[in-house]
Amino acid sequence: MQKFTSVKNRDFMRQFATFTAIIGAFVVNVVSNIFPLNGLSIGEISNTVFSNVLIIPANYAFAIWGLIYLGLFALAIYQFLPKQRRDGYLRKTGYLLVIASVAQGVWVYLFLSRLFALSVIAMVLILASLIAIYMRLDIGRKGVSKIKKWCVHFPISIYLGWISVATVVNVASWLYFVEWNGWGISAELWTAMMLLVASLIAAFIVNKRRDFAYTGVTVWALIAIAIKQWNNSLLRNLALILAISLILMITIKGLQNQRRVIRNS
Repeated sequence: MQKFTSVKNRDFMRQFATFTAIIGAFVVNVVSNIFPLNGLSIGEISNTVFSNVLIIPANYAFAIWGLIYLGLFALAIYQFLPKQRRDGYLRKTGYLLVIASVAQGVWVYLFLSRLFALSVIAMVLILASLIAIYMRLDIGRKGVSKIKKWCVHFPISIYLGWISVATVVNVASWLYFVEWNGWGISAELWTAMMLLVASLIAAFIVNKRRDFAYTGVTVWALIAIAIKQWNNSLLRNLALILAISLILMITIKGLQNQRRVIRNS
C-alpha cells in the first residue's frame, strides 16, 4: 500500500510539473512579445539583425506556435486527468517535457538578450528532450487510441517538427552573427544544403513512421522559406520542389494506410 501511494505521488508530481512548465513557457512567450526585453521582440530581431539569413521563413510561419501551444495545453490537461494518473505509457515521458518547456523559456531570455551562442545550447536541449520523448513513446509506430493520438502524439510531433526547423535557423543565425565565412561556400549554397537535409529527415520519418504531422510542419516551413526568398530563384524553386515531394510522400503513405485499414476490416 505504501509503495502504491509513493508511485501515485510521484505520478502526480510529474503531471503537475509538466502542466505548470507548459503554462509557464506559454506565459514567458506571451510576455516577451508584449514587453520585449531590450525593446525588440523575437520577430523584430529576426527581421533586423538577421534580415540576411536566408533560411528564416516568412513571418506568418511563426503563427504555428499557436497550434503548438494548443496541442501542448491539450497534452498538459489530458495527462493530468484522473484516468491518466497511473498510465504507464505517459509515465515514459518522465520530466522531459518539463525540461523542454523550461529550456524554451530560457531560450527566449537568451535570444532577446542577444546571447545567441547560449541560445543555441538552449535550443539543442529542447530538441534533445523532444527527440527522447518521441523515441520513448515510439510515435508513428506505437498503436494508441484516437484521443491519445490527438492529445499526445500530434502535439509532440508538431512541436518536434518545428523545433527541428528552429534549431537549424538558430544555428544559421548565430553563425551569421559571428560572421562565419562558411569555409568559402556561399550562404545561398549552405541554405540549399540545409533545406535538403531537413527534407531528407522529414522524408525518412514519413516513410519509416508515417508521421504526417512532423512532415507537415516541414512542408509548412519550406513553403514559408520559398515565399520569403521569392526573388531568389534557386532557393524558391528548391524549397517548393522539396515541399511538393513531401506532400506527394504524405499522400502516398496516407493512401497506403487506408488500403491497409480496408484490407484488415
